[in-house]
Amino acid sequence: MKKDILTLSDLSEADVQRLLTRAAELKKRHRQGIADRPLAGKTVGLLFDKPSTRTRISFEAGTAQLGGTPIFINAKDTQISRGEPVKDVARVFSRYLDALVIRTYAQSLIEEFAKFSTIPVINALSDLYHPCQVLSDIMTVIEHKGRYKNLKIVWVGDGNNVAHSWMNAAAVLGLNLVLACPEGYFPDPAIAERALAKKCGSISMTSNPAEAVKDADVVYTDVWVSMGDKESEDKKKEFQAFQVNAELLKHASKEVIVMHCLPAHRGEEISEDVMEGPRSVVWDQAENKLHLHKAVLDILIEG
Repeated sequence: MKKDILTLSDLSEADVQRLLTRAAELKKRHRQGIADRPLAGKTVGLLFDKPSTRTRISFEAGTAQLGGTPIFINAKDTQISRGEPVKDVARVFSRYLDALVIRTYAQSLIEEFAKFSTIPVINALSDLYHPCQVLSDIMTVIEHKGRYKNLKIVWVGDGNNVAHSWMNAAAVLGLNLVLACPEGYFPDPAIAERALAKKCGSISMTSNPAEAVKDADVVYTDVWVSMGDKESEDKKKEFQAFQVNAELLKHASKEVIVMHCLPAHRGEEISEDVMEGPRSVVWDQAENKLHLHKAVLDILIEG
Protein backbone atom coordinates (compact mmCIF):
# COMPACT_ATOMS: atom_id res chain seq x y z
CA MET A 1 0.00 0.00 0.00
CA LYS A 2 1.41 3.38 -1.01
CA LYS A 3 2.25 6.00 1.60
CA ASP A 4 2.06 9.77 1.09
CA ILE A 5 3.45 12.64 3.15
CA LEU A 6 0.93 15.46 2.82
CA THR A 7 1.28 16.72 6.40
CA LEU A 8 3.17 15.44 9.42
CA SER A 9 -0.18 14.35 10.81
CA ASP A 10 -0.05 11.56 8.21
CA LEU A 11 2.84 10.01 10.13
CA SER A 12 3.10 8.13 13.42
CA GLU A 13 6.01 8.60 15.79
CA ALA A 14 7.36 5.25 14.54
CA ASP A 15 7.18 6.54 10.95
CA VAL A 16 9.14 9.65 11.91
CA GLN A 17 11.73 7.63 13.82
CA ARG A 18 12.23 5.38 10.81
CA LEU A 19 12.76 8.35 8.51
CA LEU A 20 15.19 10.03 10.91
CA THR A 21 17.18 6.83 11.43
CA ARG A 22 17.44 6.21 7.70
CA ALA A 23 18.42 9.84 7.02
CA ALA A 24 21.22 9.69 9.61
CA GLU A 25 22.45 6.42 8.12
CA LEU A 26 22.44 7.80 4.58
CA LYS A 27 24.28 10.94 5.70
CA LYS A 28 26.96 8.91 7.45
CA ARG A 29 27.43 6.61 4.46
CA HIS A 30 27.54 9.55 2.05
CA ARG A 31 30.31 11.19 4.09
CA GLN A 32 32.21 7.92 4.07
CA GLY A 33 32.04 7.88 0.28
CA ILE A 34 29.70 4.89 0.17
CA ALA A 35 27.33 4.99 -2.81
CA ASP A 36 23.82 3.70 -2.12
CA ARG A 37 21.70 2.98 -5.19
CA PRO A 38 18.29 1.75 -3.98
CA LEU A 39 16.49 3.92 -6.55
CA ALA A 40 18.33 2.55 -9.60
CA GLY A 41 15.84 2.46 -12.45
CA LYS A 42 13.36 4.68 -10.58
CA THR A 43 12.12 8.10 -11.68
CA VAL A 44 10.99 10.93 -9.38
CA GLY A 45 8.89 13.81 -10.68
CA LEU A 46 9.18 17.28 -9.12
CA LEU A 47 6.07 19.32 -9.96
CA PHE A 48 6.77 22.89 -8.80
CA ASP A 49 4.54 25.98 -8.87
CA LYS A 50 6.76 28.01 -6.53
CA PRO A 51 10.41 29.04 -6.82
CA SER A 52 12.86 26.92 -4.85
CA THR A 53 16.56 26.67 -4.06
CA ARG A 54 17.18 24.12 -1.29
CA THR A 55 14.05 21.98 -1.69
CA ARG A 56 14.44 21.49 -5.42
CA ILE A 57 18.20 20.90 -5.40
CA SER A 58 18.09 18.55 -2.40
CA PHE A 59 15.35 16.40 -3.94
CA GLU A 60 17.09 16.35 -7.33
CA ALA A 61 20.55 15.64 -5.90
CA GLY A 62 19.13 13.13 -3.44
CA THR A 63 17.35 11.20 -6.18
CA ALA A 64 20.53 11.12 -8.27
CA GLN A 65 22.70 10.08 -5.31
CA LEU A 66 20.37 7.13 -4.70
CA GLY A 67 20.69 6.06 -8.33
CA GLY A 68 17.35 7.41 -9.56
CA THR A 69 16.45 9.98 -12.19
CA PRO A 70 14.79 13.27 -11.17
CA ILE A 71 12.51 15.07 -13.63
CA PHE A 72 11.74 18.71 -12.86
CA ILE A 73 8.28 19.75 -14.07
CA ASN A 74 7.34 23.43 -14.12
CA ALA A 75 3.58 23.42 -13.54
CA LYS A 76 3.19 26.31 -15.98
CA ASP A 77 4.56 24.10 -18.75
CA THR A 78 1.98 21.34 -18.24
CA GLN A 79 -1.57 21.03 -19.46
CA ILE A 80 -2.74 21.64 -15.90
CA SER A 81 -2.16 25.33 -16.62
CA ARG A 82 -4.68 25.00 -19.47
CA GLY A 83 -7.34 23.32 -17.41
CA GLU A 84 -6.59 19.61 -17.65
CA PRO A 85 -8.15 17.91 -14.60
CA VAL A 86 -5.68 17.05 -11.84
CA LYS A 87 -7.19 13.56 -11.56
CA ASP A 88 -6.25 12.88 -15.19
CA VAL A 89 -2.69 14.15 -14.77
CA ALA A 90 -2.26 12.21 -11.54
CA ARG A 91 -3.22 8.94 -13.17
CA VAL A 92 -0.91 9.55 -16.13
CA PHE A 93 2.02 10.55 -13.89
CA SER A 94 1.44 7.34 -11.96
CA ARG A 95 2.21 5.39 -15.16
CA TYR A 96 5.45 7.32 -15.75
CA LEU A 97 6.91 7.99 -12.32
CA ASP A 98 7.73 6.15 -9.10
CA ALA A 99 7.04 9.14 -6.82
CA LEU A 100 5.79 12.70 -7.19
CA VAL A 101 7.11 15.67 -5.18
CA ILE A 102 4.86 18.75 -5.28
CA ARG A 103 5.62 22.36 -4.28
CA THR A 104 2.59 24.55 -4.77
CA TYR A 105 0.15 27.04 -3.25
CA ALA A 106 -3.04 25.14 -2.39
CA GLN A 107 -2.84 22.16 -0.05
CA SER A 108 -5.99 20.89 -1.77
CA LEU A 109 -4.05 20.41 -5.03
CA ILE A 110 -1.55 18.10 -3.32
CA GLU A 111 -4.40 16.20 -1.68
CA GLU A 112 -6.17 15.75 -5.02
CA PHE A 113 -2.99 14.40 -6.61
CA ALA A 114 -2.61 11.96 -3.73
CA LYS A 115 -6.23 10.82 -4.06
CA PHE A 116 -5.85 9.83 -7.71
CA SER A 117 -2.19 8.72 -7.74
CA THR A 118 -1.01 5.17 -7.27
CA ILE A 119 2.51 6.41 -6.46
CA PRO A 120 3.71 8.20 -3.29
CA VAL A 121 2.95 11.92 -3.24
CA ILE A 122 5.22 14.17 -1.15
CA ASN A 123 4.41 17.69 -0.02
CA ALA A 124 7.49 19.83 -0.68
CA LEU A 125 5.64 22.96 0.51
CA SER A 126 2.16 24.37 0.31
CA ASP A 127 0.66 27.54 1.76
CA LEU A 128 -0.44 25.51 4.79
CA TYR A 129 2.36 23.02 5.47
CA HIS A 130 6.05 22.25 4.93
CA PRO A 131 6.41 18.75 6.45
CA CYS A 132 9.74 17.66 4.97
CA GLN A 133 11.38 20.88 6.15
CA VAL A 134 10.41 20.18 9.75
CA LEU A 135 11.56 16.56 9.50
CA SER A 136 15.03 17.74 8.47
CA ASP A 137 14.87 20.36 11.25
CA ILE A 138 14.19 17.63 13.82
CA MET A 139 17.12 15.67 12.41
CA THR A 140 19.28 18.76 13.05
CA VAL A 141 17.97 19.13 16.60
CA ILE A 142 18.92 15.51 17.32
CA GLU A 143 22.43 16.06 15.94
CA HIS A 144 23.02 19.04 18.23
CA LYS A 145 20.96 18.10 21.28
CA GLY A 146 20.95 14.31 21.16
CA ARG A 147 17.14 14.14 21.30
CA TYR A 148 13.95 15.99 20.41
CA LYS A 149 11.93 15.32 23.54
CA ASN A 150 12.27 17.20 26.82
CA LEU A 151 13.53 20.30 25.03
CA LYS A 152 11.93 23.72 24.90
CA ILE A 153 11.48 24.57 21.22
CA VAL A 154 10.38 28.13 20.49
CA TRP A 155 9.03 29.50 17.23
CA VAL A 156 9.41 33.28 16.88
CA GLY A 157 7.61 35.12 14.09
CA ASP A 158 4.74 34.55 11.69
CA GLY A 159 2.36 31.61 12.24
CA ASN A 160 3.00 30.31 8.73
CA ASN A 161 3.23 26.93 6.98
CA VAL A 162 6.45 25.92 8.76
CA ALA A 163 4.90 26.85 12.11
CA HIS A 164 1.89 24.68 11.22
CA SER A 165 4.18 21.72 10.51
CA TRP A 166 5.99 22.26 13.82
CA MET A 167 2.61 22.11 15.56
CA ASN A 168 1.84 18.84 13.79
CA ALA A 169 5.26 17.51 14.78
CA ALA A 170 4.65 18.48 18.40
CA ALA A 171 1.34 16.61 18.37
CA VAL A 172 2.86 13.47 16.82
CA LEU A 173 6.14 13.39 18.77
CA GLY A 174 5.15 14.91 22.10
CA LEU A 175 7.30 18.04 21.83
CA ASN A 176 7.35 21.07 24.10
CA LEU A 177 6.60 23.83 21.59
CA VAL A 178 6.01 27.53 22.26
CA LEU A 179 4.97 29.89 19.46
CA ALA A 180 5.62 33.63 19.86
CA CYS A 181 3.73 35.63 17.24
CA PRO A 182 2.36 39.17 17.05
CA GLU A 183 -1.36 39.53 17.70
CA GLY A 184 -3.22 38.70 14.50
CA TYR A 185 -0.43 36.48 13.15
CA PHE A 186 -0.92 33.29 15.12
CA PRO A 187 -1.20 29.95 13.31
CA ASP A 188 -4.43 28.94 11.61
CA PRO A 189 -6.94 28.24 14.43
CA ALA A 190 -8.27 25.05 12.82
CA ILE A 191 -4.77 23.61 12.45
CA ALA A 192 -3.95 24.59 16.04
CA GLU A 193 -7.16 23.02 17.31
CA ARG A 194 -6.45 19.70 15.57
CA ALA A 195 -2.90 19.60 16.97
CA LEU A 196 -4.06 20.44 20.48
CA ALA A 197 -6.81 17.83 20.28
CA LYS A 198 -4.19 15.07 20.13
CA LYS A 199 -3.14 15.99 23.66
CA CYS A 200 0.40 14.82 23.02
CA GLY A 201 3.23 17.06 24.14
CA SER A 202 2.76 20.73 24.98
CA ILE A 203 1.81 23.52 22.56
CA SER A 204 1.37 27.09 23.79
CA MET A 205 1.23 30.56 22.22
CA THR A 206 2.14 34.04 23.35
CA SER A 207 2.74 37.54 21.98
CA ASN A 208 5.72 38.08 24.28
CA PRO A 209 8.90 36.85 22.55
CA ALA A 210 11.18 37.43 25.56
CA GLU A 211 8.87 35.38 27.77
CA ALA A 212 8.63 32.68 25.09
CA VAL A 213 12.38 32.16 24.69
CA LYS A 214 13.08 32.01 28.43
CA ASP A 215 15.34 28.97 28.95
CA ALA A 216 14.74 27.86 25.35
CA ASP A 217 16.89 25.04 23.96
CA VAL A 218 15.92 25.76 20.35
CA VAL A 219 14.87 29.10 18.85
CA TYR A 220 13.48 29.00 15.32
CA THR A 221 12.46 31.81 13.00
CA ASP A 222 11.43 32.36 9.39
CA VAL A 223 10.76 35.29 7.08
CA TRP A 224 8.01 37.67 8.13
CA VAL A 225 6.46 37.72 4.64
CA SER A 226 6.03 34.26 3.16
CA MET A 227 6.26 33.38 -0.52
CA GLY A 228 3.15 34.55 -2.33
CA ASP A 229 2.17 37.00 0.42
CA LYS A 230 2.11 40.72 -0.28
CA GLU A 231 5.06 42.73 1.02
CA SER A 232 3.83 45.13 3.67
CA GLU A 233 5.83 47.74 5.55
CA ASP A 234 3.04 47.87 8.14
CA LYS A 235 3.39 44.15 8.77
CA LYS A 236 7.15 44.46 9.17
CA LYS A 237 6.63 47.19 11.79
CA GLU A 238 4.39 44.84 13.78
CA PHE A 239 7.16 42.23 13.79
CA GLN A 240 10.04 44.46 14.92
CA ALA A 241 10.02 43.12 18.48
CA PHE A 242 10.15 39.56 17.12
CA GLN A 243 13.60 39.73 15.57
CA VAL A 244 15.88 36.92 16.77
CA ASN A 245 18.93 38.87 17.91
CA ALA A 246 21.55 38.78 20.66
CA GLU A 247 19.32 40.73 23.05
CA LEU A 248 16.43 38.26 22.70
CA LEU A 249 18.75 35.26 23.09
CA LYS A 250 19.91 36.53 26.49
CA HIS A 251 16.67 35.03 27.80
CA ALA A 252 17.37 31.60 26.29
CA SER A 253 19.56 28.76 27.52
CA LYS A 254 23.29 29.40 27.15
CA GLU A 255 23.43 26.30 24.93
CA VAL A 256 20.53 27.39 22.73
CA ILE A 257 20.68 26.61 19.03
CA VAL A 258 19.18 29.00 16.47
CA MET A 259 17.42 27.71 13.39
CA HIS A 260 16.11 29.27 10.17
CA CYS A 261 14.77 27.35 7.17
CA LEU A 262 16.15 29.93 4.69
CA PRO A 263 16.15 32.10 2.69
CA ALA A 264 16.82 34.65 5.44
CA HIS A 265 16.33 38.39 5.42
CA ARG A 266 19.19 39.48 7.63
CA GLY A 267 18.28 42.52 9.66
CA GLU A 268 14.58 41.63 9.64
CA GLU A 269 13.59 38.35 11.32
CA ILE A 270 17.18 37.54 12.32
CA SER A 271 20.23 39.70 12.96
CA GLU A 272 23.45 39.22 11.01
CA ASP A 273 25.51 38.45 14.12
CA VAL A 274 23.12 35.70 15.25
CA MET A 275 22.81 34.24 11.75
CA GLU A 276 26.59 33.96 11.50
CA GLY A 277 27.18 33.33 15.20
CA PRO A 278 28.22 30.20 17.12
CA ARG A 279 24.65 29.26 18.12
CA SER A 280 23.42 29.18 14.52
CA VAL A 281 22.90 25.74 12.95
CA VAL A 282 21.22 26.93 9.75
CA TRP A 283 23.82 25.40 7.43
CA ASP A 284 23.42 21.99 9.07
CA GLN A 285 19.67 22.40 8.59
CA ALA A 286 20.15 23.10 4.90
CA GLU A 287 22.45 20.09 4.43
CA ASN A 288 20.10 17.79 6.27
CA LYS A 289 17.32 18.46 3.77
CA LEU A 290 19.37 16.42 1.29
CA HIS A 291 19.67 13.37 3.52
CA LEU A 292 16.15 13.53 4.92
CA HIS A 293 14.70 13.80 1.43
CA LYS A 294 16.76 10.78 0.41
CA ALA A 295 15.27 8.85 3.33
CA VAL A 296 11.74 9.91 2.36
CA LEU A 297 12.21 8.78 -1.23
CA ASP A 298 13.93 5.54 -0.26
CA ILE A 299 11.30 4.50 2.28
CA LEU A 300 8.23 5.64 0.34
CA ILE A 301 9.35 4.15 -2.97
CA GLU A 302 11.09 1.01 -1.75
CA GLY A 303 8.99 0.47 1.36
